[in-house]
Amino acid sequence: MRIRNQKSLYQLTFMPRLFPVNCYLIEEESELTLVDAALPSRASSILSAARTIGKQITRIVLTHAHSDHIGALDGLKAALPDAKVMLSEMEWDILQHKTKTADGLPIKGDYPKNIKTKADEFLSEGDRVGSLEVISSPGHSPGMLAFFDHRNGALIAGDAFQLRGGIAVSGDVRWQFPFPGWATWNKECAIQSARKLADLEPNVLAIGHGDLLHTPTAKMNQAILRAEKGVEQHA
Repeated sequence: MRIRNQKSLYQLTFMPRLFPVNCYLIEEESELTLVDAALPSRASSILSAARTIGKQITRIVLTHAHSDHIGALDGLKAALPDAKVMLSEMEWDILQHKTKTADGLPIKGDYPKNIKTKADEFLSEGDRVGSLEVISSPGHSPGMLAFFDHRNGALIAGDAFQLRGGIAVSGDVRWQFPFPGWATWNKECAIQSARKLADLEPNVLAIGHGDLLHTPTAKMNQAILRAEKGVEQHA
């Protein structure tokens, strides 16, 4: 596991050279919020990182419920029984009921079948989780969320963008790392959400696959233009 720190944000990266999977610890005054739960079997590493910071994880929030973002949830909840688990109601419904379509489009990506942990709270646009504002950002998945930290301008965007293999909006496949693109539910919706996130003009972009990107707005907008052209060509 690799840890990178940007003010109150800690990026935890598993398999950084091969198949980078990120989750994030957000430091508050007396506690930590975990954004995403990475891969199965990574709970002990996440807990170790929290101990190094010296604060307790009190909330586990999920951008979406694909396996590489929720995998260690059961292990974390077993170790942190009082931590609140939060995600969008749409992602919870897909996870629980194994919905096959949303708005007429097939659900893509791997939703695990054996998650036992129950949600404590459903999140919607404009909610606050500690210092984080909840931003609805569907596209990669039907109920995906992003989280914006107004203290430092950090945007945790799940798979709305990828940086591994080159910056791209979800659904715009980068052949050096095609997996987020292949797992995207609705490309047009992903572009709309990407525009919304770029309009926040974040100082740091923190995503599911790739390094932190500083002063990212111009590159985000370039990726959006490329994705729009790709959709037009295939229309």
